[in-house]
Amino acid sequence: MSDAAATSAPLSAHTQPPAPENESGIIKRVAVSSFLGNFIEWFDYGSYSYFATIIAAVFFASEDPTVALISTFAVFAVSFVMRPVGALFWGSLGDKKGRKWALSVSIFLMSGATFLIGCLPTYEMIGLGAPLLLLVLRMVQGFSAAGEYAGAATFLAEYAPSDKRGLYCSIVPASTSVGLLVGSMLATFMTIFLAGDAVLAWGWRIPFLLAGPLGLVAHYIRTRLEDSPTYQAMQDELAAKENEVQHPVRDLFKHHLRALIVSFGACMLNAVGFYAVLTYLPTYLETAVGMSAESSQMATTISLVAYVAFVFISGKISDIFGRKKMLITACILFVVLTVPAFMLLNTADFAVVLAVELVMCFVLTINDGTLSSYLTETFPTDVRYTGFALSFNLANAIFGGTAAMISTWLISTTGSNVAPAWYMVVISLIALLAMIMSKENSHKDLDSI
Repeated sequence: MSDAAATSAPLSAHTQPPAPENESGIIKRVAVSSFLGNFIEWFDYGSYSYFATIIAAVFFASEDPTVALISTFAVFAVSFVMRPVGALFWGSLGDKKGRKWALSVSIFLMSGATFLIGCLPTYEMIGLGAPLLLLVLRMVQGFSAAGEYAGAATFLAEYAPSDKRGLYCSIVPASTSVGLLVGSMLATFMTIFLAGDAVLAWGWRIPFLLAGPLGLVAHYIRTRLEDSPTYQAMQDELAAKENEVQHPVRDLFKHHLRALIVSFGACMLNAVGFYAVLTYLPTYLETAVGMSAESSQMATTISLVAYVAFVFISGKISDIFGRKKMLITACILFVVLTVPAFMLLNTADFAVVLAVELVMCFVLTINDGTLSSYLTETFPTDVRYTGFALSFNLANAIFGGTAAMISTWLISTTGSNVAPAWYMVVISLIALLAMIMSKENSHKDLDSI
């Protein structure tokens, strides 16, 4: 057997070390550290989207507000170019040096770049230097954040009991929604209680500056954790073999290419759906539908509260019925409901808009509450971090980061406010095909995959 094949072979059951006595306490600390890291990341992304019109005015000089807004979303999208690069970097090191090491270092870079965005000078101060610095920091943030979601989910999955893996892994998407929720609440608060000039002058900086102290807390917790028993067992096996060297990226493409392609397809719907429903809709309701900023932010805030509850429910249900059935259900519902949902959004009636957002959030959580556990179960331990990170971040780079920009462009080009819905339908159909081709590993031990 070649080195690569041996590396990719599943671990034997007897190599699993006994669970530590304080296993419950360890899982709680892993959960808290995972929650905080993703919270910081998505609080930043949410704040960027919710303050998109303000950021457009601060960093881009254009007489046409639509051009400035598209430029703002373009910076948002370009930063995602670094995600696949970051995924290969953090995923490979996470598989070779440990999940703890990768997560502890990446949180420093991610929170640091986010903090510095809050310190940037405006276009009025330094001209073109302002958007260029914004772009550089967004790219650093994208690079460092690439390993956060995958690493946190992998860390949790490898600690969690097999029959509760979906529930534990749902903490990761829940933390992203809480980050967006806090960002939405802050944006709503500032819109209501601060004068427009104050928000434009300094208010938009607050959410980015908060990343500094939060990042230090997450780093402190992570440095006091140990890598999972599953990962340590794999390392023990490798140490017992002579001349055994890990090559996660090589092994992923050589032995798990089909799983990588299917996972990428499954992640496409998550990428577009998450950014369209939870970050782009407030801007859509304000710029395309004509709702007030207060109303659009309030509807999104209420929907995010419901999303947090929905995502845990979906994670628990996936432990019972399996990930594949849940993900296929989400694809079908998006195909059927998205176009009618966007038509109803255009009524601009607050009650109708809120009802539609709640329904779309529920459908999204069927996907989101399941995807993280599905991806951890798709790849073996020696390439789990790399496979998860690459498939997830590549899909987000191509489809997630561009969702707002493409949606704005489609409306501008076609003149139809429903155009983004048809884009989501196409993505849902591709994801459905990928899920039909996927395998069900829901109730297996991770060291047997």
